[in-house]
Amino acid sequence: MSKFKLIKCYVCMLLSLAGVSAFAQDNVIDEVVWVVGDEAILKSDVENERLNAQYENRHFDGDPYCVIPEELAVQKLFLHQAELDSIFVSDQDVIQKVEQQIAWLTEQIGSREKMEEYYNKTYTQIREMLRENIRDGLTVQQMQQEIVGDIKLTPAEVRNYFNKLPQDSIPFVPTQVEVQIITQEPKIPEAEIERVKAQLREYADRVNKGETSFSTLARFYSEDPGTARRGGEGGFIGRGELVPEFANVVFNLTDTKKVSKVFETEFGFHIAQLIEKRGDRVNYRHILLRPKVDQKAIDASLARLDSIADDIRKEKFTFDDAATWISQDKYTRNNHGLLANPQSNTSRFEMQQLAGLISQDVAKVVEDMQIGEISKPFTMINSKGKQVCAIVKLKNRIDGHKATITEDYQRLKSMVTAKRSEEKLQKWIVDKQKNTYVRINPNWRKCDFKYPGWIKQ
Repeated sequence: MSKFKLIKCYVCMLLSLAGVSAFAQDNVIDEVVWVVGDEAILKSDVENERLNAQYENRHFDGDPYCVIPEELAVQKLFLHQAELDSIFVSDQDVIQKVEQQIAWLTEQIGSREKMEEYYNKTYTQIREMLRENIRDGLTVQQMQQEIVGDIKLTPAEVRNYFNKLPQDSIPFVPTQVEVQIITQEPKIPEAEIERVKAQLREYADRVNKGETSFSTLARFYSEDPGTARRGGEGGFIGRGELVPEFANVVFNLTDTKKVSKVFETEFGFHIAQLIEKRGDRVNYRHILLRPKVDQKAIDASLARLDSIADDIRKEKFTFDDAATWISQDKYTRNNHGLLANPQSNTSRFEMQQLAGLISQDVAKVVEDMQIGEISKPFTMINSKGKQVCAIVKLKNRIDGHKATITEDYQRLKSMVTAKRSEEKLQKWIVDKQKNTYVRINPNWRKCDFKYPGWIKQ
């Protein structure tokens, strides 16, 4: 820790003890409400966290002005240990998270100006606040992982945990389904592809000639909803986080005033413009256009899938074989069309997960199907935003039930792992409290703290 930071915190503590208020940058009266070790927690820190929680619709189990400063105090304990153990996070990781959070906040609140008004801070101040918060958060996560370590559980330990659970504490597992899928992409006429390319070439030409800005065109015309409202800006990102075709273009751009040639990815057709490079990360703008699918092509794909489904029902071949050899879904065809749940690393989906992670259209079709049934063909928007045609088979349905060790072992194992982790962290916090200087402003002491050891007798 720098000498300057130690002096600054010491002055804050003296001001607090003397009952003198310090002034924040925005001229709102601030005060030190807690001191943990040599770190101060300011009233403005608590207010910022309260505003974030309010926007994220987070509800506190108790008075926010008790819960938030204690959470910040616990964070200080982890950060102090991380400094002692030389645990640091990379600037690239912090920058990426800041860009993602700024984009999310701007989208949720409506605009940069509204975000500044909400936080009563300039855009630069908000970025700096997020940078500090995100760096601290990532550091705390790494420190917690070091403390918890690798928790290994035997089946006997999981079974023992389950057997000791009171009946009213056994978790209820909602209905889950396993679904196989076969997709066909309607054929797009070459004339439509050329129309889209020509449109993008026109946009690029207008920007290169200085007739308009790339960001203006992106806001009006890009079909990527995640970036269009930000003028096409993607935020700093690493090569491995982009599809190869996109990465090859944006990482080879060198002139921030020029626009790339038209290129294709699985999402559609793009043009891109470099904003800035920082080490192994790049920030860019892009415009995405997707060729329009005409109804004749959709009808042809639906008819083919209807014929495939009929042949499967007649047992000419199996759904597994059709998914492997006919489906155009590259993510499932090597697994006989079986959809994978990225949240649980299994093939089981709760219905809400199926709708959110895969498609609402698939969830609607599956909801009333019987096990082994094959659906009628339908259209859906896939994960790349393209309209495709599909048929699905309900491979299995596990009705909602109280968890059992045989059906829900992985879920119960995760519960035990989380419980063990929490126990380790709580013990560490209690031990750390005993050897850490803590002072709480008298006006902030009347709380039922989760960890009573803050106030030493």
